[in-house]
Amino acid sequence: MKYEPGYLRLLANGELEKRVQVLNRLLERCTVCPRNCKVNRLKDEQGYCLAGRQPYVVSVCDHHGEEPVLSGTKGSGTVFFGGCNLRCVYCQNYQISQRPRYYWQFETSVKELAQHLLHLQNDLGVHNINFVSPSHFVPQMVEAIYLAAKRGLHLPIVYNTNAYDALHVLRLLEGIVDIYLPDFKYFNDEHAWQYSKVKDYVPVAKAAVKEMFRQVGTLKLDEQGLAVRGLIVRHLILPNNLSDSELVLEWIARELSPQVSISLMAQYFPSYKAEKYPLLSRKIRYSEYLKTVEELTRLGFDRGFTQHLDAPEHYLPDFEKEGHPFED
Repeated sequence: MKYEPGYLRLLANGELEKRVQVLNRLLERCTVCPRNCKVNRLKDEQGYCLAGRQPYVVSVCDHHGEEPVLSGTKGSGTVFFGGCNLRCVYCQNYQISQRPRYYWQFETSVKELAQHLLHLQNDLGVHNINFVSPSHFVPQMVEAIYLAAKRGLHLPIVYNTNAYDALHVLRLLEGIVDIYLPDFKYFNDEHAWQYSKVKDYVPVAKAAVKEMFRQVGTLKLDEQGLAVRGLIVRHLILPNNLSDSELVLEWIARELSPQVSISLMAQYFPSYKAEKYPLLSRKIRYSEYLKTVEELTRLGFDRGFTQHLDAPEHYLPDFEKEGHPFED
């Protein structure tokens, strides 16, 4: 039986339109993410994320480098938003997350974004719609889903986030997002502050991931082996155990379930400003990788994905290469 995304039910009963209205009101004194800047983004006032009313949509493409259950054979319909509510010194997408003079040129109306979603579905035939770094653009994201759903959008929605998400906003996403894909980055707020300039990452991420799990549960696949609903927790292994991988995995096993799908990422390399930080200035060692994989086994995780230590650089798109931005 073909999976029907929850937002279609919300569209039919009028709830999706109500959610759009509630979320857009949050922009007036912005509390869309945990930064709670309270600027009026409806008047294009900018807070920490340097975003106003309209979203920055830097790239729209059929992405084949996501987890296999997302990419499948036709790709994940990926929407890369510009800007971010974190300031990771090792960000591999720093061109679009931390260079506003670059990503500002990709300001896009919500109506245009809705059209891109339909293009991904109808012309490229992707398996899902995958919003990357959506935490500061949730109202615009949901409004675009609403507009596109009225015109036939019917693919599962993936919320691909750094896990620094506001709990009240996540609750408004219940029934809209089908697949949550958070990257649980740290289990130490000192590390989070030093390397991502956020003081309360751990409690916020814990609450956010718990809420995501409450909404969608463990990963569910269709008859083709493609994800249609559920939680996949990504975790990027950092050198010198700066990501506290064992503690992150232990918390997930204890507070959620060992049945949660873990996507263990080994692609770290010292990008952006990382070489200025001695503990981040090298790739991870095989011993660090192996220790984390062994911890997965010890804790009973048997559903998920482990990225090879020699992951190719095609996982890391260069957004400034000629012809790359805004692929459609």
